[in-house]
Amino acid sequence: MRLTTVGLVDHDVAPEGRLSAAEWDQLRSLMRRYISHELDQWEHWCVETPYGPAYVTLTNAMPPDVPPELFHKV
Repeated sequence: MRLTTVGLVDHDVAPEGRLSAAEWDQLRSLMRRYISHELDQWEHWCVETPYGPAYVTLTNAMPPDVPPELFHKV
């Protein structure tokens, strides 16, 4: 199992506040590209936030015992 700690890439950008519509579009676009070209089977990330770590899992398979309707299409 691989766990990667992800920090802020651009330290000039304040981490406060919600994403703008343009930022959300860019995030979705980059995630689609990453998942299409980089993701093999799964990734586990640990993202440091002001409130403590947040854990993200990306996978090609539906997690067992998780209803599909819990997922939001992006």
